[in-house]
Amino acid sequence: MLRALTLALVVPIAAGCAMTQRHGGSVVGAAGGLMMASELGLLQGEYLAGALITLAIYDPLAPTWDIRTTRLDEERVRLDLTMKALATGGDGEARQVFLRNAHTIAREGGFAGFEIVRFEEGVESTRPFARRVASGEILLARRDG
Repeated sequence: MLRALTLALVVPIAAGCAMTQRHGGSVVGAAGGLMMASELGLLQGEYLAGALITLAIYDPLAPTWDIRTTRLDEERVRLDLTMKALATGGDGEARQVFLRNAHTIAREGGFAGFEIVRFEEGVESTRPFARRVASGEILLARRDG
């Protein structure tokens, strides 16, 4: 049963990954995945329902981090990051995401750069799943002139 359930979850994801490539392998990958699922009996209603529910909860195409930006004044910006509840990986990337967004804010605002005033990471114990969170504040540096 566990093997069948694992395959029920892996086959649609593998077929989906094959669909993103642009070299003609997508049709072969989807057809192969469908044939394998059929031979293993995974196209029964309960398996399909379980796979759809899992994909709806997990949503592999959703961004890993939700980022809220708050302008505190003309030169200070706070960024609050919240990781999605069910994620595979991304546990150590909060600082990278923070810096990437800080660079974008500075560049798009016409600033020379920024200084990190405060940055902290943690885990928020929410129900039913704990979530990684990060928060930081940047001070934008004006261009000379």
